[in-house]
Amino acid sequence: MSWKMNWTKGQKEPASLEDEQAKVNELRVAIGPLSGRSLQYCSDACLKRFLRARNWNLKKSEKMLKESIKWRLSYKPEEISWADIAMETETGKVYRANFRDKLGRTVLILRPGKQNTTGMDGQLRQLVFSMENAILNLPPDQEKMVWLIDFDGWSLTNSVPVKTTQETAYILQNRYPERLGLAVLYNPPRIFETFWTIVKPFLDPKTYRKVKFVFKDAHGLKLLEDVFDMEKLDAAFGGKSQTGFNFEEYGKQMVQDEVKRAEFWKLDLLDATGSSQ
Repeated sequence: MSWKMNWTKGQKEPASLEDEQAKVNELRVAIGPLSGRSLQYCSDACLKRFLRARNWNLKKSEKMLKESIKWRLSYKPEEISWADIAMETETGKVYRANFRDKLGRTVLILRPGKQNTTGMDGQLRQLVFSMENAILNLPPDQEKMVWLIDFDGWSLTNSVPVKTTQETAYILQNRYPERLGLAVLYNPPRIFETFWTIVKPFLDPKTYRKVKFVFKDAHGLKLLEDVFDMEKLDAAFGGKSQTGFNFEEYGKQMVQDEVKRAEFWKLDLLDATGSSQ
């Protein structure tokens, strides 16, 4: 087996697709026999994401993947329905955009200034629901998404507690590794520097490098134009679209997506949505 050394991380990476597959096969043997949704979840692509997240270290990847399988069996993220988290979404604080970026990646819009609840459990369930929905709507040739975070109306007084932020980072990095392609922090106020100082230690280097601060200047506009079709991008981010967020229309889309989700996970639609469709 041939390998190349990634000197910046001190880890060995596969030098060919054959080597990658050999590592995937090793990991599959290491996690042992699976059944049901766990077997469906652990596709070769999934195993590669966990390996990449741990720099192809088999032991670390095995530990991370086993913990995620256990979490999914307990938390059942694929069973969280729109009805479960609709209230959390009323203000449009987290939702999937109706467009993709230029690479075809799903875009999640986050507007922390529109926080409308205080319970961490509900907020995290909405996050997990949104992640699952974003993944469900990825094109076949893409496995990563973009987070577009709007700081309009955000302040330290209405920001989510540090504990919730810590749990959000943990879920993103450990339950959905290699799913984030880019996080755009749009026009954060200067006071955000204080909050960022607290949040930054929760992020691993790989995640941190995907975070881009974008301000309302020529440099920020150029980055947005490189990533998004400005005709489709919401005007709140300097784009030309006036669509915005409509809770009723978004709810209808989420209910439609539940049919797709049920088909993918082979769920009983009555159990998955709380009502027959």
